Amino acid sequence: MKTLEQSEAAETTPLAGDDSFVEPKASHKTLQMRILDPVNDPGWDHVVALHRDAGCFHTTAWAKVLRQTYNHHPFYLQFSRGRRLAALLPLMEVRSPFTGRRGVCLPFSDACEPLIFDPEAVDLVRDRLVRFVRERRWKHLEIRGGKFFQGAPSSVAKFYGHTLDLRRGAEELAARVASPVRRAIRKAERSGVKAVAARNRDAMNDFYHLHTQTRRRHGLPPQPASFFLNIYEHIVKPGLGFTVLAQRESRPIAAAIFFRFGRNALYKYGASDKRFQEFRANDLVMWHGIQFLLRTGVEKLHFGRTERENEGLRRFKLSWGTQEEVIDYCRIDPLGRQRLMPAPHNFGFHKRVFGRLPLRLNRLVGSMIYPHLD
Repeated sequence: MKTLEQSEAAETTPLAGDDSFVEPKASHKTLQMRILDPVNDPGWDHVVALHRDAGCFHTTAWAKVLRQTYNHHPFYLQFSRGRRLAALLPLMEVRSPFTGRRGVCLPFSDACEPLIFDPEAVDLVRDRLVRFVRERRWKHLEIRGGKFFQGAPSSVAKFYGHTLDLRRGAEELAARVASPVRRAIRKAERSGVKAVAARNRDAMNDFYHLHTQTRRRHGLPPQPASFFLNIYEHIVKPGLGFTVLAQRESRPIAAAIFFRFGRNALYKYGASDKRFQEFRANDLVMWHGIQFLLRTGVEKLHFGRTERENEGLRRFKLSWGTQEEVIDYCRIDPLGRQRLMPAPHNFGFHKRVFGRLPLRLNRLVGSMIYPHLD
């Protein structure tokens, strides 16, 4: 489908809702902003789908997951000039007595680039966003991805992103995979590991069991179970995602969750049982997910963000023949200044503590701290 950016005659699609707000005196030179709540307004996804870069993070489904799990309030913004759509920007307000009140585009989203339909309106959109930050009394607005809103290179945090072009087809994709990965896939298959793509709740439960083990192994608490149950209800069950589960002798040993919207897909989460690491089930899970996406017409698979210090994960994602990019995160304060984001800390003490907690207690800690994070 052509984007509005590609069409001179494109017009905005009207959306309704209790939170709608239209600024007065509309003209082709002035910018209008509407505030929408996608949880109660099904028209949001129809407009989002007009942009070729739209992904699952931009959708109503993801808004429902964040709203129902953490009670973050959505402020999804539609900008237009006259009847022409200029930009779409999904925001969540995160309120916490510990981490403050701020806007994020979007929490727990690897990259959620603003959808720009009219590049000439970017400066107007940015100015209006600064005003909105002041009106909401946020300490900052964080935008995850996108070049249109970036200023000085030193004012952003940077992550790696990796994208696989699925339009090449299965044979060419297989040929571009690094030889160690191909050997790992063959080893998993020879070892009796079977992979299956599933959209049932049992597969999600199996994933979560592996997820809690994996997070503790990495010295981190897991997201609460309600988060993954909401992912199942709003993303997997309606067909916007699926779980790939690897089993050996009927025992789940590795799993991954993929999201998709239109022709864009995302590898969101992966988990495994370390006791069966020798069977290389993670590689088989990824390859099975790629094949499933190929059969369903997806053209692009994003592997999520990678911290620049995590060289091992970076090599794993590059080994699939992906194209590497840099994902910029920036924070805009109420005065319109872009601010340097603090680098994520990997305290060894914290890792040792979380790595030794019983799984049940580790899950409890996760349910307590994640509502304050973004």
